[in-house]
Amino acid sequence: MHRDYVRADGWTSRVIGAAIEVHRLKGPGLLEEIYEKCMLRELELQAVPVQSQIQAAIEYKGVTFDHPLKLDLHVDECLVVELKAVEKVLPIHKAQLMSYMKIMDAPVGLLINFHEIVVKNGISRMILPGANEED
Repeated sequence: MHRDYVRADGWTSRVIGAAIEVHRLKGPGLLEEIYEKCMLRELELQAVPVQSQIQAAIEYKGVTFDHPLKLDLHVDECLVVELKAVEKVLPIHKAQLMSYMKIMDAPVGLLINFHEIVVKNGISRMILPGANEED
């Protein structure tokens, strides 16, 4: 099992609750950047440790370089949250989340699409392969 799986899994309900609150107050139809700022504020109010738009160490064939990631939310350095405001979530959106999870070594990720009438219908939870399996 990934060393951070239980901690990341524990944060998912708090983040989903924050997304429901933001969606309740703002509704669908806004820009992704607005939802990101609202989510940051909501998570701050709930004392959830979160970062946004961070630098990440990218390793490629023995070379490591820092590069800014357009990572929307990184909760407690173990949960990646990608926010969308799109009519339809595409496979590339899930691939993007999985790539961010791998780069950040985050065992759990959430994809939240605020364009839904009921935001719960726009939430996907992803797990790194093997992250939740016993050793």
